[in-house]
Amino acid sequence: MAKGNEQTQNTPPPLRPGGAHHLRGPKVKPKNFKGTLKRLWQYFGNERKMLSVIFAFIIVDAVLMLIAPFLIGKAVDAMSLQSGKVDFNLLEIMILVLSFAYVADAGLTFLQGWLMAGVAQRVVKRLRGAIFQKLQKLPVAFFDSRTHGELMSRLSNDVDNVSNSISQSTTQLMSGLIVLVGSLIMMVYLSPLLTAASLITVPLVFLLTKTIAKRTSVLFKNQQVQLGQLNGHIEETISGIEVVKAFNHERQVIEEFETVNTKLRDVGLKAQIWSGFLMPIMNVINNLGFAIVAVIGGILAVKGLVTVGAIASFITYSRQFVRPMNDIANIFNVLQSGVAGAERVFEIIDEKEEPADSPGSVELKNPKGHVVFENVSFGYRPDVSIIKNVSFEARVGTSIALVGPTGAGKTTVVNLLTRFYDVTEGRILLDGRDIRDYTRDSLRRCFGFVLQDTYLFSGTIKENIKYGNPGASDKEVVQAAKMANADVFINRLPDKYETVLSENGGNLSQGQRQLLAIARVILARPALLILDEATSSIDTRTELHIQEALLKLMEQRTSFIIAHRLNTIRDADTIMVIDNGHIIEKGSHEELINAEGRYYQMFFNQFKNVEGALHL
Repeated sequence: MAKGNEQTQNTPPPLRPGGAHHLRGPKVKPKNFKGTLKRLWQYFGNERKMLSVIFAFIIVDAVLMLIAPFLIGKAVDAMSLQSGKVDFNLLEIMILVLSFAYVADAGLTFLQGWLMAGVAQRVVKRLRGAIFQKLQKLPVAFFDSRTHGELMSRLSNDVDNVSNSISQSTTQLMSGLIVLVGSLIMMVYLSPLLTAASLITVPLVFLLTKTIAKRTSVLFKNQQVQLGQLNGHIEETISGIEVVKAFNHERQVIEEFETVNTKLRDVGLKAQIWSGFLMPIMNVINNLGFAIVAVIGGILAVKGLVTVGAIASFITYSRQFVRPMNDIANIFNVLQSGVAGAERVFEIIDEKEEPADSPGSVELKNPKGHVVFENVSFGYRPDVSIIKNVSFEARVGTSIALVGPTGAGKTTVVNLLTRFYDVTEGRILLDGRDIRDYTRDSLRRCFGFVLQDTYLFSGTIKENIKYGNPGASDKEVVQAAKMANADVFINRLPDKYETVLSENGGNLSQGQRQLLAIARVILARPALLILDEATSSIDTRTELHIQEALLKLMEQRTSFIIAHRLNTIRDADTIMVIDNGHIIEKGSHEELINAEGRYYQMFFNQFKNVEGALHL
């Protein structure tokens, strides 16, 4: 359960890195390539065996590519005019062997890509699973400070960038390094002097790569940050489209979108321009190297120090030597985006989880529902207390109503009871034991929630009702729906209980969604109930039926009811008036009315408003 409105009055809203209004974005620092790649390697697991197979194919492929230029040189020498004849037998053999080498290269390249695509998808599946599992373990406070769209961007866009980086970069990097070393060895074998001449351009290549990679590393990560902000704004706007239209804020959200979109365009444009500089400048440097080799090779050939075929082989080897350098330089551009995505994923994975269950914690079995707050204090921020020295007792089977102004601390009380947050001071006892001594899973299983903001999942109505009790029978589902007064409208739907709901039950009214939420809790049969404005979206006539169902549901169950409509909690055993984090009044409805204190004023004001409405 989120904090709701209680943080509004007492604490400033948290910063939301992906929110529409947080447009400047965090300060971006250069990535830690070595650390991130080393960590990403851990997710390969058993895929390392498959990488060994792929590596073997790469070696065979590289050997074929290293043999090919040598054979080309022999073929050229077979047609040498210096001897006055052409060695057709040697030429035919060279052509056949070259044809086999190139066909085998094509097949091995396809096989490498196919196998590597499978490796990449399986690795990314593990990574995506790791971040999704992590999200389930993070505390509610984490989600209070981030937009859903920004988190979804990390699960989708950033993970996809990692996938593309793995599938495109790994084989190219392995193959490039082997061909690079092999070509250099063959070049030295053919002509050390030509090799020395061709290596003049190597320092220029490394200097260029280092300069551009340093710049693009910052830009590509900033691009991912801006993309997350854009997704956050889009998700926020679409989710609240009715509010946007109701307040005629279409122009404002369009302007905000344009601002975020422009920032993404600008940083993306810079990233692409800088990364685009690499290949054209590399080509200039490479052509300069070829020109040097051609001039020096021509001089050596005229002097008879090398053959024309050797020069042809050397030029081909020099191209093969330069191509992996180009590929490796280009891989850095791919890695910029991939590592940026991996870092953003690891940021989530590194987030602090909910504290582990304390040593010796026990399962909460057969809870009775006796709750005691002992001098409990809590604040969402260390410097601001929301709940201040609160003490009360809820006996088994009793109902406790929490009333008071917005932001007084009502929802915080139940957030602490369910351990969505832990108390700062004091303790909360359940059945005579500190709730921190129970495992979280067993503690939360004993609660049933009906919240003001009902959430339904995509799926059938029956699946949503069974969410809290998957083993329930269809008959029990129908009985729960009847108790919640939901059976009537469900049977009017074309597919009845098999009706498929859209996201958050968008094809139902808010009142109907709340009826399904109540049915879900009824079916779960919890030991304790938390009702947060459970009937706020239901018409008065339906509310009477719901009140009857809730009274039956609350029998012999400890219940906590948060309500602003005071007529809905008149039958509560104890009503607590909370204001500014303190319990200022406590008693039954009759006792508090007779005391003529704050509750009396609140009730009288609501009654007066109703009377005025009736006279109108």
